[in-house]
Amino acid sequence: MKKIEAIIRHYKLEDVKNALTAAGVQGMTVSEVRGFGRQRGHKEMYRGAEYTVDFLPKVKMELVVADDILQTAIDTIIKVARTGQVGDGKIFVTQLADVIRIRTGEAGSEAI
Repeated sequence: MKKIEAIIRHYKLEDVKNALTAAGVQGMTVSEVRGFGRQRGHKEMYRGAEYTVDFLPKVKMELVVADDILQTAIDTIIKVARTGQVGDGKIFVTQLADVIRIRTGEAGSEAI
């Protein structure tokens, strides 16, 4: 089992969610986050004063998948979330030791 954390643009969330669901991913958690990467934010004007927006709003998707659909999930996120512009996001993949469903006590891949 692997945990995928994907930081993507807000407006891509619905498309990525629908594509992952169609690819067989059964659940995910979504959080609104703020951060920056290489783009280092941008400058904006407000009432004549210029200021720098360092932390840009993004969406963080977290999903746990079985090893056999890992590459499908990653490829789906990349294909749907990519715009070709700086700031498209990142995907992080980590190994999970165990997953336990609280309601039933199921563990491992049955709990996904």
